[in-house]
Amino acid sequence: MSQDELISRLSQLTEEVTVSMGPQYVTCQVAPTHLHQFCKKLKEEKDLAFDYLISLTGVDMPEYMTTVYHLESTTYRHMIVVKSNTANRTEPTLPSVCDIWPTALWHERESHDLLGLVYENNPDQRRLFLEDGWGFPLRKDYSDPTRIVER
Repeated sequence: MSQDELISRLSQLTEEVTVSMGPQYVTCQVAPTHLHQFCKKLKEEKDLAFDYLISLTGVDMPEYMTTVYHLESTTYRHMIVVKSNTANRTEPTLPSVCDIWPTALWHERESHDLLGLVYENNPDQRRLFLEDGWGFPLRKDYSDPTRIVER
């Protein structure tokens, strides 16, 4: 499947996605309310078969937070990027995709631990690296006077 064919096919999955050609990969911007359903289709549709979650990264933006998913189809060898923004920074919540790609459990825990993103229906939202009460050191508004860390 060519990049143009992939863009066309992804656009057909739901009206709630914006598909475009990014700097390197096809990029899909999805509303949080449709994220889980969209990701499930990405994996289950036989002509897409995005069976491998390469990475899941949290990004702190001025007005909201974003999670960026890099996906690959090991069957067809195509890759895409899926992005979804939270409604705000104060309660950054997105649906979990760990029931679709089990490795997302660890990625979501890392994103939660370092940025404070909460993934609904993630069965294990414990801190991964830091102690409870530490704060979220990758947030732009992070400050820790005890350890003399300011941004």
